[in-house]
Amino acid sequence: MTATIHHTLATVFGFHEFRAPQQEVIERIVAGEDVFLVMPTGGGKSLCYQIPALHRNGLAIVVSPLISLMKDQVDSLVANGVAAACFNSSLSADEARRVSLQMEKGELNLLYVAPERLMQADFLERLAGMQLSLIAIDEAHCISQWGHDFRPEYTQLGRLRGLFPRVPIVAMTATADPETRKDIIRQLGLEQMTVYVAGFDRPNITYTVLPKHKPFNQLETFLAGRRDEAGIVYALSRKRVEQITERLRSAGIVAGAYHAGLSDTERKRVQDAFQRDDLRVVVATVAFGMGIDKPNVRYVVHFDMPKSVESYYQETGRAGRDGLPSEALMLFGMGDVMTARALIENSNNAERVRIEIQKLNAMVAYAEALTCRRRALLSYFGDQRDHDCDNCDICTNPPRRFDASEHARKALSCVYRVGERFGAGYVIEVLRGSKSQRIIDLKHDRLSTYGIGADLSAGEWENIIRQLIHLGYLVPDYSRYGVLGLSPAARPVLKGETEVILGLPREPIKVAERVQKQVAAKKVYDKELFNVLRATRKAIADEASVPPFVVFSDATLVEMACMLPGNERELRQISGVGDHKLKLYGRAFLEAIAEYPALAQT
Repeated sequence: MTATIHHTLATVFGFHEFRAPQQEVIERIVAGEDVFLVMPTGGGKSLCYQIPALHRNGLAIVVSPLISLMKDQVDSLVANGVAAACFNSSLSADEARRVSLQMEKGELNLLYVAPERLMQADFLERLAGMQLSLIAIDEAHCISQWGHDFRPEYTQLGRLRGLFPRVPIVAMTATADPETRKDIIRQLGLEQMTVYVAGFDRPNITYTVLPKHKPFNQLETFLAGRRDEAGIVYALSRKRVEQITERLRSAGIVAGAYHAGLSDTERKRVQDAFQRDDLRVVVATVAFGMGIDKPNVRYVVHFDMPKSVESYYQETGRAGRDGLPSEALMLFGMGDVMTARALIENSNNAERVRIEIQKLNAMVAYAEALTCRRRALLSYFGDQRDHDCDNCDICTNPPRRFDASEHARKALSCVYRVGERFGAGYVIEVLRGSKSQRIIDLKHDRLSTYGIGADLSAGEWENIIRQLIHLGYLVPDYSRYGVLGLSPAARPVLKGETEVILGLPREPIKVAERVQKQVAAKKVYDKELFNVLRATRKAIADEASVPPFVVFSDATLVEMACMLPGNERELRQISGVGDHKLKLYGRAFLEAIAEYPALAQT
C-alpha cells in the first residue's frame, strides 16, 4: 500500500516524497479511519484527502466554504488528470446536469460542495444511495465559535457521522489553537478521531511589524522594489481599501480593490485577473481570504492590524505557499486597536464579543512583542520553540536586552500564589501592591508576592509578562478570560536554574526599507530563464483559460531554471511535474530551456 500511494504521489502529483505527517495520515484514511489534521497553509493538506480518494472505492465529498476555492482545486486536479468537479450555484443548468450524471455513473473521484448544499435533504438522499470513499471538511475551524471565521452553516456538519457511519471523515484546518481544536472535535462528534498537528511554522516567511509612520509612504516604499511580484494588502475597512488602491494607482502601481461592497462581477474580475497574473497587487478586506489558492504570492501587507492572531496567521499564510522566500509586513498603530475593538463590539452576541476581545488582546501582544516574532506567533497555537528564527525583524534588528531573571521569578511566583486563576492585569495589581477592594476581599494583600514589584510601572510589568507568554513560561487560557497558568518551563526559572533575558521596549522609529531576508537553503537559479519560463507558462495558461499556477508553480519553474532539464526524463524529476502535465506541457518548457542560451546572447 505504501508503494502504491508513493506511486500516486509521483505519477499524478509530481512529488517524490511525503512531508511529515502526510504518509501516516493518508494511510489511516485509506484504512477507513477518521482524522483531524492541523497543517500550515501550503503544507500539503489537500494531498491528505486527494490521494486517499484515488485509493478508496467510491466518490470523495469535499466540503469547501467558497466557490472560488473549489474552482481552483478542481482546475488543479483536472490538470493532473484526476476526475474532479464542483457542484455549486455557479454552475449553469446544463453544467449541473452534467455533474449529476457523472456522479450517478461513478465517473468522479472527488466532488467539491459547499456545506449548505451538502446538508440539503435531497442532496443527502442522493448520497445515501451512492458509495462514498470519504468526506473531507476543509477550513474546519469555521465550525467553531472559537474559530476566527465562524460560519453557522458549518454547524450542521455534526450530523455527518450519524448519516454516514462507515465513511471516514477528514477535518482539516491551518488555524486552530488548542481550544478551537477541542471545540471542532466536539462539534463534529468525532471524539475518537486521530489528531495530527503538523506544526504552524512557515520558515520561508519573513515577519516584520513596523510602527505606523506615514503609512502610505511606508507601503509605497515597500512595494517600490516589488513591481513584478504578486502581493496582497489587507485593510480593515472598505473605505481604507479604496483609499489605498487609489493611492497606489496614482503612484503607477497596478492595483485592484476587493471588498464586500463591490458587485459580484467586479470582485470576480479582480480575483480572476490576480489569479492570471494580470494584476499584481490586490488591496482587500478580509472578504479576500480563503478564496485564494495562488501559490506565488510573494508578500502580504497588513496596512491595519487584524482582529486576531488566527486571522493574521491565515492571511500571512497566503504568501509563499510554494515554499519560496516571502514576506509578511504589518503596520501597527494604537488607532488600529480602537478600530478593531469598535468592529467587534458592534454585535449583540455578548459571548462572541468576549471571545473576540480576548483574541484582539492577544493580537496586540504579538504586535508589541520584543521576542522573536515566530516564537511569539507559534506559542499562541501551543507550538513552543526553544530557539529564535533569525528571519523576523526582532531577530535581525533586536531590541536592547536586560537580565530579567529576578522580575520573571516575581511574576511567575505571583501567578502561582494567586492560584493560576487570574489574568495579567490582576497579577500586575498584586505585584504592584494595589489596594483595590477585590484584592483585599480575596486576601491577596497577605501573599508573599504582594507589592514585591512596586518598583516597576504597570506598563513595564505588561512588557515582562507579555514576553514570558511568548517565551512559553506563562500560558494564557483565552477561554477563561485570559487566565494565566504556569508551563513546565517555568519551574527551572522559579528555582533559579534558568536565566531569563528580555527586551526593552523600542522607541517608534521610521523604517523605510525591508528587513534583509535570511532564508536558509535558498536556491541559486537563472532569474532571466525563470522569467522566460514564466512567460511560457502564462501563454499556456491563457490559452487553456486557467490560472498560471495550475500549469506549474513558481517553485517548479525555479527548479527548472536551477536544474536545466534537457529531456523528458530529466524534466520528470522536477518537483510538481507528474505524468499528465509532462505529456501536456513538457515539450513547450523543454524547448524554452533549450532556446534560452541563444536568446540570452542576443
